[in-house]
Amino acid sequence: MSAAPTLDGRWALVTGAARRVGASITRALHAAGAGVAIHYRGSATAAEALAAELDAIRPGSAFSVQADLLEDDSLGALPQRVVARSGRLDILVNNASSFYPTPLGSVTAAQWHDLVGTNLRAPLFLSQAALPHLRAAGGVIINLIDIHATRPLRDHVVYGPAKAGLAMLTRSLARDLAPAVRVNGVAPGAILWPDDGMAESTQASILRQIPLKRTGSPEDIAGCVLFLVRDAGYLTGQILAVDGGRSIGW
Repeated sequence: MSAAPTLDGRWALVTGAARRVGASITRALHAAGAGVAIHYRGSATAAEALAAELDAIRPGSAFSVQADLLEDDSLGALPQRVVARSGRLDILVNNASSFYPTPLGSVTAAQWHDLVGTNLRAPLFLSQAALPHLRAAGGVIINLIDIHATRPLRDHVVYGPAKAGLAMLTRSLARDLAPAVRVNGVAPGAILWPDDGMAESTQASILRQIPLKRTGSPEDIAGCVLFLVRDAGYLTGQILAVDGGRSIGW
């Protein structure tokens, strides 16, 4: 039996990587051999702790990098800042995301700017800025989407369309960048409840819609990202739902 493939010598930039799902993706890529650039906006302590944890396992293999992905200058410069330290960029994971309700009648321009900016605009312009490095490496882009990109979530009239746009962006980039760069997406279902909490009745309602009758874990998402990066060399333009079957039961 041949040895499992590794990502030795490759470098990944994961946005929103300090906590929650982003941190799990970062750990999975690192465990497979990749060096990791841990992007954060405000979670400096968590990002630096994760970088120290991973760098202790394999010195010189992890560092944190701060940027506000809503700012044009920061967005355009981020890949070059990473390459200045890593020497290359093979993998871009667009994970950073804002998520909160925007009931119709109270939507503000600031909410539009934030939700569309993090979930759609930033992945596009970050992918564009990283493109020379990804093309040189024969690299991969992975976009974190959402099962609600295709099924509306009540009171999320900005977030849902932004993620729907990201799904189309994933397919568009895959078409335009082939064969040099593969582009795929992961659409999580119920993985982690929001940081600010969710009513138990709402959680129970969601669980009733999931054939597997449980939430997933950040490691489920990380495993899918790793598969798409490392093992799925003939996949591009695909979006895999990691949702316990919820999307087949709607």
